[in-house]
Order: sequence, then structure tokens, then C-alpha cells
Amino acid sequence: MFFAICFLACCENNDSSPASGSFESMGTTITVQPLAALGVVQKVFEQTELEMSEWKEDSPLSLINEHAEDRPVEVPQDLFHALQRSLDIADMTSGAFDPTWASLWDVWKFDGSAIVPTQKQIDALLPFVNWKHVILDQEKNSVYLPFGNIGLGGIAKGVALDKARKVLLQNGFEDFMIVAGGQVLVHGSKNGKPWRVGIRDPEKEQTDYFAVLELTDTCVSTSGNYEKFFIKDDIRYHHIIDPKTGYPARGVQSVTVISQDATLADALSTALFVMGVEDGITLIESVSNAEALFIDDNNVIHQSSGFTFNIFFQMDE
Repeated sequence: MFFAICFLACCENNDSSPASGSFESMGTTITVQPLAALGVVQKVFEQTELEMSEWKEDSPLSLINEHAEDRPVEVPQDLFHALQRSLDIADMTSGAFDPTWASLWDVWKFDGSAIVPTQKQIDALLPFVNWKHVILDQEKNSVYLPFGNIGLGGIAKGVALDKARKVLLQNGFEDFMIVAGGQVLVHGSKNGKPWRVGIRDPEKEQTDYFAVLELTDTCVSTSGNYEKFFIKDDIRYHHIIDPKTGYPARGVQSVTVISQDATLADALSTALFVMGVEDGITLIESVSNAEALFIDDNNVIHQSSGFTFNIFFQMDE
């Protein structure tokens, strides 16, 4: 999930706007408005990252990966629930969202090296990519991974957003916005009006939007092919990997999902990107609490029946 969407009012010079603040977490900048909510949100994100980052050697998630093939690992309740949710969404999407995609880490690097793995390398790791192999023991709150790796980069920000919203409401905040990379969560209003969230034109710069959503009490998540990528022999290789092929998913440039469930929105934007327009639209129409908009490789817009043009408008040229 990436900077495909942005809270527009952050960039507006409006003296009546509540001040905002930001911090770094989960590999991106988290922006919070109003400033008074910053500390609460930062604490939630930092705790979530400590538990769910596969890049921190001593995190509970890293311990699961470290002890793959070895033994079950008892984990904190929040991580266990996040893994449960990941597997539920993997089931819902027929594996288009799969936390064991992380078994392919070793061959896909987006560090400037621009190395495309060979088919032999991919084939050697694909058997490790299968969410059905993850064993959860609810009584012991433990997780057993028989092989490979688990990564929660496609859902952890959504988990943190849901938790942050709950804590903010418990602390008396009613009007707030949190931008976490490609996820934007809004609640209440901004100066009595709905929050405005821009959808980036995938063929232009980060701040170029082709549409704006006016929203309240919901989350918007976008996955796009234009953030982590490299080009080799005129082919774009991005980091949204199809778990079934081991290669970057093809057919769309970006997918935007709207749902009050931030965890679902986060994971679904990735899954729908992998599924493509036809299968993705079929799935999203069966989900009662989410809508989606696709921009395909030909720059054509497709949307679910509830994601209609009367809730966003084209930007002026």
C-alpha cells in the first residue's frame, strides 16, 4: 500500500484547519490531524509495529519465521487476531491475499539492483507460498509455520488504523484524520465538512489527482504499481506479487477500496490488484461493507456498483 491517496487538506493553506503532526512508522510517514491526537496514534502504531514487523529481528512475527519447521510460537493476542484476519481474507480472496507471500523475499529486491529472478528461483520458493499451511492454535494463542515466511505488510497498517480509531474515540476525539502511506482513515468532519481524499492518477506524479472522495467515518486504501518498482528491458516489475505465479500482478495500475473496516480495506486493495478487474469486481460485489475502484493498464476506470461517480468528482485540468 502506497502514497496513491492523500488527504488533500494537508496541503491547503487554511488558517482554520487544525494543526497536524507526523512520525515515521512501518516504513512510511504517518500524518495525524489534529496535532493533539498525534501521541495517541503514534503509540498505537509503534506498538503494532513492534509486534507485527517482519523486519524487526526480535518481533513476535520474526520469531514465528525464525522457528518455522521447528515449533509453534506463542504470540500476543493482537498479533494472533491479525493473523486470523489475514487467513480469513486469504480464504475470501482464494489466496490473492496471502501472508506467506513473504517466502519470496529472497528473490524480489526493490533496492535499486533491478534483478529479475529466474523462473527456476521462483519455482523453488513457490511451494512455500500457501496460507493454508499456517496453523493457529486459539487455545494456546500460538502459531506454527511448517516452512517459509509470513509477512503482514499488506494488512498491518489497517490493523493499526482500526486500533488507533478505537483509542481516539475512547479519548474523546471525534474529528480526526490519519494518513498511513496508501491508507487514509477519517472520522467526523473537517470544519463541519466531509474530509477530502484524493485518488492519484497512476500515470502522473504523487500529487496529481484525477478524483476526490468526500468522506467521513471510513477508510480508503489504495494499492498501486508506481511506488516500489524497477524497470528492466522496458518491463515494469513492481512489488505487488501474485502469490500463485511469484511474479508481479498484471492488468491494473491501481485499486482503491473504501470500507469502515480499515484492516479489510488494506488487505483487499492488495488482493483485488492481484485478482484483476473481472474477478476483482465479482468479489467486491459480494462484500457488503466495501467498494472498489480499479484503473486498468489501459487507464480505464472500473468501479463496483456502490462506488459511484456521485461521491467523487473529476479534478480540473
